[in-house]
Amino acid sequence: MPESKQDRELIELLNELRVALPGVQVMFAFLLMVPFSQGWTLTSPLQKGVYYAAFIFTTVATVMLISPTTYHRIRFRDQDKEHLLKYSNRMALVGTVFLAGAMSCVVFFVTDYIFPNITAIATAFIAGCFAWFWFGIPVLREIREGDA
Repeated sequence: MPESKQDRELIELLNELRVALPGVQVMFAFLLMVPFSQGWTLTSPLQKGVYYAAFIFTTVATVMLISPTTYHRIRFRDQDKEHLLKYSNRMALVGTVFLAGAMSCVVFFVTDYIFPNITAIATAFIAGCFAWFWFGIPVLREIREGDA
């Protein structure tokens, strides 16, 4: 791949990660505070389990979304941009899968705490939105174009 195309693709990828990372980091910060809030004692064992899943998913999403930066810093000037792009693309995709899982868990947790009668509907709707808009539409387009 020509160097200028690699440079452009790397800049695009970094800009995309700049969009995702602040959201993941803010969510992680809020999740750190939840167990120390007054209402925590009112949560059920199921809610605590879902909260913990959200916490772990957010942590993994953070690891995956930041890993391209660390990789780039370690391999800086090693003429390895093509591999960096492929690796970073995979990590960004895995990170967004975990982010979607974390956000779905947070929707479950909050909805179950406030409106327990609609927990399943709200969570399924949000998880479906993530699946369709983040993954379904681009994968379907990929399949239609014959690139998959």
